[in-house]
Parts: sequence; structure tokens; C-alpha cells
Amino acid sequence: MAGASEQIACQEPALANQDTAGIREERFAGIVNRHARFVFRVAYSVLRSVQDAEDVVQETFLKVYRSPRWEQIADERAFLARTAWRIAVDHRKGKPAPGVADEAEWEGCDPEEAAIASNSNQVVHRLIDGLPEELRQPLALSSFEEFSSKQIAEVMGIPEGTVRTRLMRARQILREKLMAAMRGRP
Repeated sequence: MAGASEQIACQEPALANQDTAGIREERFAGIVNRHARFVFRVAYSVLRSVQDAEDVVQETFLKVYRSPRWEQIADERAFLARTAWRIAVDHRKGKPAPGVADEAEWEGCDPEEAAIASNSNQVVHRLIDGLPEELRQPLALSSFEEFSSKQIAEVMGIPEGTVRTRLMRARQILREKLMAAMRGRP
């Protein structure tokens, strides 16, 4: 009889570990479900490529899951944004500048209006893509992701004042280039 109780006692910790692992996996799956689209947008704002951004999303969540720190994260969104941004920047090194992404189909517009709007969007995207990396990334996080200066500073690991300066410079350069493009100059 002592052997049976010893077997049960040995199995209880194993069951407890399985329950803990199951709860841990459920919690992590919740983080992935809540933030996958957001992480994709952060990666895409850096890489401007759907395939590369998807790769960064997978790499981000794998890296976070492998680290035991994810369970103590105070601000999941900020932590994931910073992790994804760093991985995307590393992923981008050594790659050529991305092209303009294909535009979605234009519904409810006649072909002429769609062509004009598409051309305008392409010009703006080319101008943004032409900015130096240090200006383009804060602008993308601010404009497309609607991050505050403080959030951008946390993600990029730079002072908030530097973020504001870079945003101001990026917008000024874009304004000048857009005005020149509207006047017909390159």
C-alpha cells in the first residue's frame, strides 16, 4: 500500500506543473491575441514589407516567450513595441530600401480618381521612405501608430526631446519636398 501512495505523491507535482504550464500558455496566447496586430504595425512601420513584418512578429513573440520576464511585464504594449522595433531595425540592416507597398483596391471611385489618389499616396510614401532612418522611424510611429512622443522615446530608447526634434525635422523636410513636388520639381 505504501507503494501506491508514493506513486500518487510523485504524480501530483507533475500534474501541478502541467496545470501551471497550461495556465502560462493560455496567458501568453492572450498576449499574442491582444497585441499581434499592433506588433505587426510597429514592424511594418520600420520595414515597409508585409512579409518581413510578419517574420518580425513571429520572432518577437518567440523571443518574448523564451524569456521568463514576460510574466512580469507592467506595460505589455510598450514592452512588445520596443522588442518588435529593435528586431525590425536589426532585420532591416543590410537590406535595400523597401519599395512602395501595393495600394488596396479603390471602391466607389472612378478609375481616374483612383489613379490620381494612388499617385498622390505613392508620392507621399516615396517621400517618407526617402527620409533618413533616424527621422522616418519616429514619424512612422507617430503618424501611423499614433504613438505619443513619450511612447516613441520608450520604444526607440532615446530622450523624448530628441523624438520631438526628429518629428519636427521630418515634417519640415516632408513639407518642403511635397511643396517642391507640387510645383513640378523633383
